[in-house]
Amino acid sequence: MIVVSDTTPLNYLVLIEQVDVLRQLYGRVIIPPAVFDELQRDRTPTAVRDWIANRPAWLEVHPVSVPPEAALEALDAGEREAIALAEQLGADLLLMDDRDGRREAVRRNLRITGTLGVLNEAAERGLIDLATTIERLQQTSFRASPELLQSLLNRFKQQL
Repeated sequence: MIVVSDTTPLNYLVLIEQVDVLRQLYGRVIIPPAVFDELQRDRTPTAVRDWIANRPAWLEVHPVSVPPEAALEALDAGEREAIALAEQLGADLLLMDDRDGRREAVRRNLRITGTLGVLNEAAERGLIDLATTIERLQQTSFRASPELLQSLLNRFKQQL
């Protein structure tokens, strides 16, 4: 399975100490150089900078061979390159949280999920406790409506 990620899912999964679920779910994750750079910025949380400085073997940085199209210019560099790399590699899944980026990825027929989708899948496979993990996520700067988070928790409880 080819999985490409944008910055935010990696950032938040590191912050809540659940980034290893990516390896458990997908085996490996590929990021473009712009995402690698964003994870190292000064304003990036220290835990994330430390993690990317010692990145695990399952996280690969892969160059984008074709510059992103002009249609992607409204997105930030990480989103542009993540979409371009997903197209270039024929990715099975793109991890992205940004609404505009997700909209563009859907327009391009890319299969996407975000941080919450990853956590939901990890919970379904018994890899995490979803309620505890959502609580930890809410202690970060992650933005999602309380209704969305409660809906996710309710759906998961019904599946049990």
